[in-house]
Amino acid sequence: MEFFADPAFFVLLAAAVAVAAALGLTGHSLQRWGLVTSVVFLACLLGSGTQAVALVSFLVVARVCVVVLAGRPDNQGVFYASAGLTMLPLVVYKLTAGSVSLWGFAGISYVTFKALQVVFEVHDGLIGRDELGLLDYLSFLLFFPQFTSGPIDRSRRFLADAHRVPARDEYAGMLARGILLLLAGMVYKLVIAQVVQRWWVLEPWGDGPWLAELANQVRIAYAYAAYLFFDFAGYSLMAMGASYCLGIRCPRNFRAPFLASDVIDFWNRWHITLSTWFRDFVFMRLTRALMRCGRRRGWGWARDRVRVAQAGFVADMLVMGCWHGLTPDYLGYGLYHGVLLAANEWIQKRSEFYRAHRRDRWMRILMWFVTLQLVMLGFAIFSGQISYLVKGA
Repeated sequence: MEFFADPAFFVLLAAAVAVAAALGLTGHSLQRWGLVTSVVFLACLLGSGTQAVALVSFLVVARVCVVVLAGRPDNQGVFYASAGLTMLPLVVYKLTAGSVSLWGFAGISYVTFKALQVVFEVHDGLIGRDELGLLDYLSFLLFFPQFTSGPIDRSRRFLADAHRVPARDEYAGMLARGILLLLAGMVYKLVIAQVVQRWWVLEPWGDGPWLAELANQVRIAYAYAAYLFFDFAGYSLMAMGASYCLGIRCPRNFRAPFLASDVIDFWNRWHITLSTWFRDFVFMRLTRALMRCGRRRGWGWARDRVRVAQAGFVADMLVMGCWHGLTPDYLGYGLYHGVLLAANEWIQKRSEFYRAHRRDRWMRILMWFVTLQLVMLGFAIFSGQISYLVKGA
């Protein structure tokens, strides 16, 4: 069963929401029901074979790592071992080209992100030893609306909702909003995305006029971007809707990304929970480490915050590219956006011309237009369109 796609999923979801509505409107906690429904949905998704065994094994290892780390949060060796063991199944899964085995299961990427977030925040002292019991831990990691493709929630925010029993009127508002989000997501993913997908077909560079062939390739890139947005944003809306029905205010994942004024703004609008996860747990930690190491070793460039940020952007997006897959298209996409973010940082922090005109209307329009074209080129790399054209040349 595929989440938010198969008819059987929606039938089961309707039953789960009906019970949740009865509990929520009568003032009962929804946390245990959320965990029960998650186990049922995941059993339907994974079955009883190797994927289920892989998930259970992952949960056992990740939980042991958190418990051990919580007893010694300041021990760097324990922290690195905990983070490494938690991340190991995903790394092996990616290195084996995503083959489903005892190392992998559907949803492994997003569950790993959430499990790593707990490890990092236990180490940072943001989560205390007694603040994340087994029920809370499983409720957070296994929550089915966010299991396969996010959004990537944060444990403290999630559990604040899970522990709270809203008043009847408040839950009624959440339920109504959840149902509307589910319906909007269905229209996005099951109607608009399916229509737009018909326009996205890779085509070789033909023998026609150069401008006509270029316009055709631009059309294909735009069609793919539209399909990807409506498909993924639709999924995210439905995940938000199901979460709200179960009493969880799932964070937003998209916010008009094609209206972004620059590349940094784009990543603040596109797949927001993923980009903020990478910002908090990869970019920020890497740049702090570079500055500390630079001071010890006397690296002059490491004292320049702009240059450190540029290095951090490139490394951060390369890691994101690796996470998507170890293929030239995904790695190229990560490197491309890393370079764009580094250039964006320099323009905003060092360009006197930009600073002098950034509030001018013509500059805002120009930045939006250029950003949109750069984003579309990035999607052409991501979708394999560029490599397809190169191979066909």
